[in-house]
Amino acid sequence: MKLNDHILLWNHVFIQVMDVSHKKIEKGEELRTYRLPASAFLYAVRGSARVRLDNSIHRVERFHVLHGGKGMCLSILAEEVLEYYIILYKATLALPGRKEIAQLLEKENPFQNQYAFAPHYPLPLYEKVKLLEQEWREASGLGKLHVKALFHQFVYELLQQLYWQGIEPRKPDLVSQAVVYIREHFSRPMTLESIAEELECSTGHLSRLFKNKMHTSPIHYLGQVRAERAAELLMQTDATLQEIAERVGYPDAHSLSRSFKKFKGLSPVRFKKEREHSAQKQDQDMPQTMLKYALQRTSFTRYTDIDYQYRYHAEGDLFMHGRVKITAMMIMLCLSLMLGACSAPTNTNGSSQTKANHTATTSNSDGQAAVQAQTRTVKTLKGDVEVPANPKRVASDQYMGHLLKLGIIPVGVRSYMLNEGWINKSGYPKEKLAGIKDLGDFPMDLEELTVLQPDLIIGSIEKNIDSYQKVGTTVFLPYWEGESTAGPLDKFRRISEIFGKQKEAEQWITEYEKKAAEARTKIQGIVKDGETVSIVQVANKSIYVLAAKGGNYGSPTIYQMLKLPPTKKALNMKEGFENISLEVLPEYMGDHIFVYGSEDEGANQILHSELWKGLPAVKKGQVYMYGSFSDKGDEFVMEDPYSLELQLDTIVNLLLAHKK
Repeated sequence: MKLNDHILLWNHVFIQVMDVSHKKIEKGEELRTYRLPASAFLYAVRGSARVRLDNSIHRVERFHVLHGGKGMCLSILAEEVLEYYIILYKATLALPGRKEIAQLLEKENPFQNQYAFAPHYPLPLYEKVKLLEQEWREASGLGKLHVKALFHQFVYELLQQLYWQGIEPRKPDLVSQAVVYIREHFSRPMTLESIAEELECSTGHLSRLFKNKMHTSPIHYLGQVRAERAAELLMQTDATLQEIAERVGYPDAHSLSRSFKKFKGLSPVRFKKEREHSAQKQDQDMPQTMLKYALQRTSFTRYTDIDYQYRYHAEGDLFMHGRVKITAMMIMLCLSLMLGACSAPTNTNGSSQTKANHTATTSNSDGQAAVQAQTRTVKTLKGDVEVPANPKRVASDQYMGHLLKLGIIPVGVRSYMLNEGWINKSGYPKEKLAGIKDLGDFPMDLEELTVLQPDLIIGSIEKNIDSYQKVGTTVFLPYWEGESTAGPLDKFRRISEIFGKQKEAEQWITEYEKKAAEARTKIQGIVKDGETVSIVQVANKSIYVLAAKGGNYGSPTIYQMLKLPPTKKALNMKEGFENISLEVLPEYMGDHIFVYGSEDEGANQILHSELWKGLPAVKKGQVYMYGSFSDKGDEFVMEDPYSLELQLDTIVNLLLAHKK
């Protein structure tokens, strides 16, 4: 940073000295991970120590100066008796400020920069900091003004020597600081604004840096951290959902359930049941040689987070079984390719039989060479991906119903997919699902996935994509977008594009839209002209109002397909839903109310309240109860074609029953 820019910013900020103190640490003593509550100068006057400031380690001796920004972690290990002064201060841009000043502050921000150096002329600094500390202890009234004047004199002398000596301040790693802050404070209420305020930067600047480095937003990352911690507590304790919710930063169990399902793909209750079932099955399948460990069995991880190497430690070759099986399959595959190559007819003209992995030569009825595509390119949020033109072995952690409707039976899916609510109600032949491999929770079991040898993998959660790509060609297709979802028909179209089956998708969409038009005719007049419709989800004593766009749990069926008119509140929601209190419920309710989850835990407290009973729609009997958020699930949980067909029938029958 240029000296003139540095001085310019110091001249345009309001400085508040927060604390000035004189400290001593005995030899061998340690100050551990003190998070700076404000920007800080540390001036050592005697002794020596190793000082860590975030990820930088400095050997500090007498008259060394260090500077760090708010939120940085300071650790000190004294090698000799260390005597030092620490000055905490806060710099705020004076308002109104010029736009270019604000932009320069966001780009450079010297008050957050990190540097350490030994000044060539230390005594002028020592005299000023000593007097500053004395005035701070004794100051009152006019003395406080003297403190600020002395601080500016100290800064002037320091900057002068800093630039004389050519010391280049280091910009803080805001993303690393944000990650540490989120992981340390995830149990507290947290917003993008509060994180940016803690790190003294703008929300836009933090979001851009975080997205570039972490490929996700700070708030999405916060949700991931909370979901991981909640999963640990679910499996390691018998705590209630409410207790876990409060521990990981959610106000109630229902808020936890919604967020957990978004990141893990299934409810906390189902997650725990499936994990426990998997553990029991593993115990039952345990070979005799391992039974002696059954009473003291501990969990283990099959792969490390870095390279997925095995981490088993046991007797004999028991845990080499998976590796041997995969190796044997690879050997067989190689032998098959060699035999095929030896037996193939000789290519007399010397041309290649396969063209750059993109085309293969075949003969048509006229004996002319015809070219059939072998691969094609699919555009994804992570860039273009070359996929097989006609994949035969597809694995997916989401979208099973979409695949089946396109005539694609996957070889393996996530556990929850095999128990989706629509399966029993749709009449889909269960025997067709019998051969689909259960690949466990998010992320899908990588060992089982490898054994299946998929030629295409579909992943819906970004953090799992790199893992899947080590197994095979992977397409990233997110199910959630922030707190909203894409429209169900758009989801189906996106899936069809991956497989080149847009024609089949559009054919079903046309039939579905025709069915929806017929349904609108049937229910015509139930919701009269000028009336509006609201959709609420009630559970665990919480109320969620679903948006006109981007919501789920039947929201697209009610608003988009049946074209029932939403309220202004629903139309103006930025995300797919809003969590509201009972007191403001009347402001969100329309003339007709659809209630999802009326039989779920905690719903009665809301539905039996006097405020609920006083709503005009309730008094008129224009309330329609449907669905359940419980671990059993229903057709409103997913948005595949089978679920959408069932949702349409359910909502129409519900309205017609009230019409009678």
